[in-house]
Amino acid sequence: MSEATLRARPLALIEDDLVDYEKAMDRMTELVEARQRDDRPDTLWLLSHPQVFTIGKRTLPEHLPDPSRGIPVVSTGRGGQLTYHGPGQLVGYLIVKLRPDEGVVDYVREVELRIVDALGALGLPAERRDTPPGSELLTGVWTRDTRRKIVSIGMRASRGVTSHGFALNVDGDLSPWGYAVACGMPEVQMTSLANELGQAPAAEHVRQVVAAAFGA
Repeated sequence: MSEATLRARPLALIEDDLVDYEKAMDRMTELVEARQRDDRPDTLWLLSHPQVFTIGKRTLPEHLPDPSRGIPVVSTGRGGQLTYHGPGQLVGYLIVKLRPDEGVVDYVREVELRIVDALGALGLPAERRDTPPGSELLTGVWTRDTRRKIVSIGMRASRGVTSHGFALNVDGDLSPWGYAVACGMPEVQMTSLANELGQAPAAEHVRQVVAAAFGA
C-alpha cells in the first residue's frame, strides 16, 4: 500500500531542533490536551533529542543499558519497548484525533506506510512488517534490501488522541543501540540513512520529505 491509497489527513507542522526529552514530553502533553479540546488541529512535531534511552510499558529490566554508559534512561507512557534518541535522528511526534472507525494500532500502521513512502522518496526502499503469532511486535520500518531496522515507532492514545510517534535514524552514531536491547529484539540490527545510502541526504531535505508524506 502506498500513500496514495491512504485517506487524506492533513497535519499542522511544528519544527524544532534539539529539545530535552522531558521538556518535550511536557510540551507534547500540552499539545495533546489542546487537541482533545479541539483547540488545535492534528499536528506533526519534528525535532531531535540529546542522548537518552526511553522505555515503554513492556521493557524488561534485562534489556536496560549498563548505567556506566552515562546515557539517561527515562520511563515514558508510550507503547513499545526500549528505544534510543540522539543527535542525527529525526523524531516525529504525532498528535492526531483518531477517527471513530480506527484505533491506535490502525494509526500506527498508517504511520509505517507513510514513512515507507518517505524513505522511498529519499532513495531507500523500505517496508513495514506483520507480526507472526506469538512473536515480539514488529512495529517500525525496515530496509527492504539489507533487512535492518531504520525507524522505531511507539505510540499511545488518550481520549481519542494519539501521542509519541517515530524516530528515524538519519546520520547519527548508531553505537548506543548496542548498549541495550532495542525494541525488545536482541537480534535486531539498527541502521541509518547514512549507513544505507553511503551519505545521508541533507537534514532539511529529510524533514521536508517526511513532512510531505504526512501532509504537513
